[in-house]
Amino acid sequence: MRPLALGILLLIALPLTGVEPLIVPVWPGKPPGEVEGTGEEIVAGPKQANAAPEKWIRNVSLPTLTVYRPAPDKDTGASVIIAPGGGYYLLAWDKEGTEVAERFNRMGVTGIVLKYRVPRRKGTANDAAPPQALMDAQRAVSKVRSMAKEWKLDPDRIGMLGFSAGGHLAAWTATNSDKRSYEAIDAVDAVSSRPDWCVLVYPAYLLKPKTEELADDIRVSKTTPPCFFVHASDDFVRSENSAIAYLALRRAGVPAELHIYGKGGHGFGLRPSENEINEWPNRCEAWLRSRGLLIAKK
Repeated sequence: MRPLALGILLLIALPLTGVEPLIVPVWPGKPPGEVEGTGEEIVAGPKQANAAPEKWIRNVSLPTLTVYRPAPDKDTGASVIIAPGGGYYLLAWDKEGTEVAERFNRMGVTGIVLKYRVPRRKGTANDAAPPQALMDAQRAVSKVRSMAKEWKLDPDRIGMLGFSAGGHLAAWTATNSDKRSYEAIDAVDAVSSRPDWCVLVYPAYLLKPKTEELADDIRVSKTTPPCFFVHASDDFVRSENSAIAYLALRRAGVPAELHIYGKGGHGFGLRPSENEINEWPNRCEAWLRSRGLLIAKK
């Protein structure tokens, strides 16, 4: 690994609970579908001096999984792969990644933050989802499931959670597990890439532009995993993205729960505000419990 890339990995993996997280590569070598000329990976924050602290990652070409474990006495064996948003241009690493892993740790869930490839590679239209991101996400689910015994995880309680573009990536992964987006390279790719459940927070790109039809890559069927949706009515990413996907799931007979709040805008993550939307993590935890996904590990 290049010295700069290693330094970035160490920088973005500061411990949340005093225990150093585990960082593992998604791919054993050069990722499939990679395009040269992405540039060196960059970790940066907001330019405004009075802006809220945020950490953004740009120019990702070496996807990783950063694994945050709950306290041993709380560990349920459940896990969630977290896809930060950023419009497929960057990754909102802390607000929609590491902070979320910490919240799920408190539920007894292993939080695994996926650093997937951004921005869109050359040859990908500005309004299209990059195929490399789906490759990374499918491989990530298979990788975590293949490591379940070693990491002491339940292979049947692996979820995926995404924000904004990451919400699209989670939905894309959940509705396309029947066809892998790259040629299998090893035994990991023989393991299922289907998440067992999904949480989609202000998901983007689920609809065809200026319509109320699901995008072609969101292939809802009876095999789609149960989903929990969160959106705000005043979000510039239309809440219809969540509402119409929810209805499609219900028509397919897939369990789903939808929360659309009056105010909240876009990009709120878990950070406090004056809006009722602050309650969504508690509603999500209640949904997970109701589905038996937070049962104690045997």
